[in-house]
Amino acid sequence: MNGAHDLGGMHGLGAVGAEPESSEPVFHHEWERRAFALTLACGFLGQWNIDESRHARERQHPVDYLRNSYYENWMAGLSTLLVEKGFVTREEIQAGRSLHDDTRRLDPVVASRVDALLRRGGPVDMPPERAPRFAPGDRVRVANNHPLAHTRAPRYTRGRLGRIESHRGCHVFADANALGERRGEHLYSVRFEAAELWGSAAVARDAVYADLWEPHLVAVA
Repeated sequence: MNGAHDLGGMHGLGAVGAEPESSEPVFHHEWERRAFALTLACGFLGQWNIDESRHARERQHPVDYLRNSYYENWMAGLSTLLVEKGFVTREEIQAGRSLHDDTRRLDPVVASRVDALLRRGGPVDMPPERAPRFAPGDRVRVANNHPLAHTRAPRYTRGRLGRIESHRGCHVFADANALGERRGEHLYSVRFEAAELWGSAAVARDAVYADLWEPHLVAVA
């Protein structure tokens, strides 16, 4: 998906003013801590996956996405999912309270289970259905696709030449998972020379590594 969330390599946005992690708090405000917890708690209901969650944030109007802070975008995506899955209505979000009875019986996560659930994580590796198409050293080009849905192929890599650095195994294909289709695809680390991405002004010795799935890649002789 092309949108305001995919800013890598775009001109006109200025330099990235990254703060060192030593001075960057995990949460700048108490409401951000609550937004993080609420998003995780709702995710544990099992009604959507992490890629659907990302796609919900990306579907905002570009102006809203850029204007919002990080956790404001999280809350916008969560609100979208809660409405689409029928948990609440837009009117209830505006009112800040329930306006109807919900008779569904779900299994919400309770505090005593949180630590074990987070430690277990959510593995995304899957058994392969076929052999990998590419091997380390192979030259590839990123397919120059511009999907309307979610994609993990950065816009600045599309149409660019790279070389397979390593095979990462078979993992859930995020692009399909965002649409509710859970299937495995081979994942690769692909090395791109900086000049291939940024042109002759790039530092010659620099390179960028991107993890891309097999459907993102086209073989180059």
